Amino acid sequence: MNSALVYIQADDVCSPLGNGTAAVLDAMLSGQTGLQLQQLEGWEGRDICAALFQPHHWAAMQETAGADLTPFETLLLSSIRGCLKNYPVDLSHPRTLLVLASTKGNIGLLQPEDALAQEHTALVVSSAKIAKELGYHGDPLLVSNACISGLSALLVAKRLMQAGLYDRAVVAGADCLSPFIVAGFQSFQALSSEPCQPFDEHRKGINLGEGAATMILNLEPSPWILSGGATSSDANHISGPSRTGEEMAHAIRLALQEAGVQETDLGFISAHGTATSFNDEMESKAFFHNGLTKTPVFSLKPYFGHTLGAAGLLEAAISLEALRRNVVLGSPNYKDHGVSSPITVATQNQQTTGLNHLLKTGSGFGGCNAAIVISKAITSSVGQ
Repeated sequence: MNSALVYIQADDVCSPLGNGTAAVLDAMLSGQTGLQLQQLEGWEGRDICAALFQPHHWAAMQETAGADLTPFETLLLSSIRGCLKNYPVDLSHPRTLLVLASTKGNIGLLQPEDALAQEHTALVVSSAKIAKELGYHGDPLLVSNACISGLSALLVAKRLMQAGLYDRAVVAGADCLSPFIVAGFQSFQALSSEPCQPFDEHRKGINLGEGAATMILNLEPSPWILSGGATSSDANHISGPSRTGEEMAHAIRLALQEAGVQETDLGFISAHGTATSFNDEMESKAFFHNGLTKTPVFSLKPYFGHTLGAAGLLEAAISLEALRRNVVLGSPNYKDHGVSSPITVATQNQQTTGLNHLLKTGSGFGGCNAAIVISKAITSSVGQ
């Protein structure tokens, strides 16, 4: 593998807060959130606090999507097309890679009485339809690695480009909610009926959300570099995270080393921050192990909920937009420190200057962890 720099050329976010990364961040800075107490189709009689697309959102997306597409496929395609509109890429070119990420895909179709629908639950079926709609030259690469799917997809694309196999990559992730997904998180008693409070003493659990995001990577220079990244595994528990945070700390350390970035160089940390007891505790310890207690930390889950396979990409795109604007985002609903490590949780949006690097982290069921560093090109020491 060579040390070629991989640049971020464009990004897009599709969420209940709006479409387009800049527009979504504008909504966030104005105090809006996608979370609200509402009903999910098929989960009648039991309201959930979640960020869901409303009927008018779906109608707008379906206008430009193929008639044979499911909601998941429609959402994913909408984000990809939104990104390609801003930065056109020839997807028929053999040096272009398409990577798709999701944790659940069309799992909402999985009904015992509908054998035909079950055939469409496999991600490979969805990827073939997306490839056809986009005119992609081959089979997309699929990444489904729990809640780090989005970040893992970025790193897979980065490594394949650095290996000399591709010159550019379109990386996209999406997930929609279904009763199956809600029931799964409820079985862990992990859901909160109130807006989540990452890293707060009174946090009660997670909120779920729907969303999609896309990033276009290229070897051609641009202002922002995907300068570092790594994954790690806890090998600790089938669902619960490490109790020490050492494994995520290892991924963070490797990401910083690859990026050539010191701990003190980071402008902020965009944490996974699910507001579950074990995740927030583990993540705070990982930051502590890397000497990051003074670096501002925030979670975007109070805006979007947990968007599952889209989370890493969506939150990376929003964090990059904040970096572009020299804004450190605050964590809504955080009041009282609720983790054992003395990390610095940002409580309010802060306009500043000179932000050059960000760290984005993620973790997921099975003990998987991911960390990426995004850097301003003129300040990066990668490859030097």
